Amino acid sequence: MAGRQISDTIAAIATPPGVGGIGIIRISGPDAPAILRAVFTPAIPRDSFASHRLYYGTVQDRDGAVLDEVLAVYMKGPHTYTREDVVELQSHGSYLVLTSILSEIMRLGARPAEPGEFTKRAFLGGRIDLTRAEAVIDLLRAKTDSGLRLAVRQLQGRLQERIEAIRQALVRMLAVLEVAIDFPDDDVELIDRQAMLADLEKQVETPLAELINLADQGRIVREGVSLVIVGLPNVGKSSLLNALLREERALVTEIPGTTRDTIEEMISIRGVPVRIVDTAGIRARAGAIEELGIERARRKMREADLILFLVDASLPLSPEDIGLYESLAGLNHIVVLNKIDLADEAVVAAQEDFFGTVPLVRTAALRHEGLDRLQDVVYERVVGGGGELLQERESCAPNVRHRGVLLEARESCGRLRRALAAGLTMDLIAVEVQAVLGVLGEIVGLTTTEDVLDQIFAEFCIGK
Repeated sequence: MAGRQISDTIAAIATPPGVGGIGIIRISGPDAPAILRAVFTPAIPRDSFASHRLYYGTVQDRDGAVLDEVLAVYMKGPHTYTREDVVELQSHGSYLVLTSILSEIMRLGARPAEPGEFTKRAFLGGRIDLTRAEAVIDLLRAKTDSGLRLAVRQLQGRLQERIEAIRQALVRMLAVLEVAIDFPDDDVELIDRQAMLADLEKQVETPLAELINLADQGRIVREGVSLVIVGLPNVGKSSLLNALLREERALVTEIPGTTRDTIEEMISIRGVPVRIVDTAGIRARAGAIEELGIERARRKMREADLILFLVDASLPLSPEDIGLYESLAGLNHIVVLNKIDLADEAVVAAQEDFFGTVPLVRTAALRHEGLDRLQDVVYERVVGGGGELLQERESCAPNVRHRGVLLEARESCGRLRRALAAGLTMDLIAVEVQAVLGVLGEIVGLTTTEDVLDQIFAEFCIGK
């Protein structure tokens, strides 16, 4: 698909909606230079525009009325983002001004760009592979510094490099097989099947397994995790939320049932995006409105990646505490003994004995005590592997789509392994190698269908 010719010209506002100091309109395609000459009048008259140089002037409508003062830049392909001729107009950031200029550009023959179409053209033009294109949207959506670093590394082609290394190992294997097919010998086996099996494991299967394992942590860095705070009324759930956010987000009172709905906020814990949810205190006797909040809390519990189960460390465990805790069976959770500053050590010891080996943290939310330890335990619980984020030690992390393709590639490798072990003919083994190559090609865009491409680029914003 790379290198596909594009015949039309597209345009879009490339900056977010709203009021800003500068707004940018991007035009890409064969008619971009002509549209620039028609819509833009430079302050110093000229017959042509040098590539990659800013010019000051005005944009006019069809009647010659000035729409705005702008800076214009013409970038001649293929040295552009899309590898086509590109024009960008930098105007004031008024949405009315931008839409007026864009309307004039449309009148001159451009069409509105679809979501992600500029990046799609960069891919189709061979400037970037599909993993780099997908990294662009990860870059735009990054929620933490960790996610940003991972997206940048992906944009630099680190995943493509690892996929290409696996593909080249398969290409070498295929070349050996084709020699054996072209020069058959009834008396001598030209292929060392055991050596090929060893190469398959070392150069293909092991790297595939590593990438699959990295995909789960990649999801955590990109999308974050859901952390739900659960407990009886007045154990300090809202206080803990406020302490983690370092602001008074939730109302805190001594009256049970103050929180009647879920409160959700995004925070970063050691570089992991965490959507933290404060829920209504769960108790048997509740009013109709509070009961709705309790039901929502139970639903959030079932959906959570991790649950913080809070108990009041200053009071012995109640039957209600125990009953609620038993409802967490099978769910990923941490026990938090809150109000530790008010607690008797004997009571705390009895609570810790009850919870046994479950990860447990002591906190005093109102005094912001124990929060560092709590964040460490949360981090270790959701990241795993000793608590070291993958982007600090790895150069890439496949996304959900990549992971599905990698799993399919692993299955194809299994068929190839069985074909080698069973002594099948070289031409049949070559077919299995080609099958693995075809699957891996979907990741970088060599064999990706148009429907999949449309789905990927539909996730982008217009103008990118």
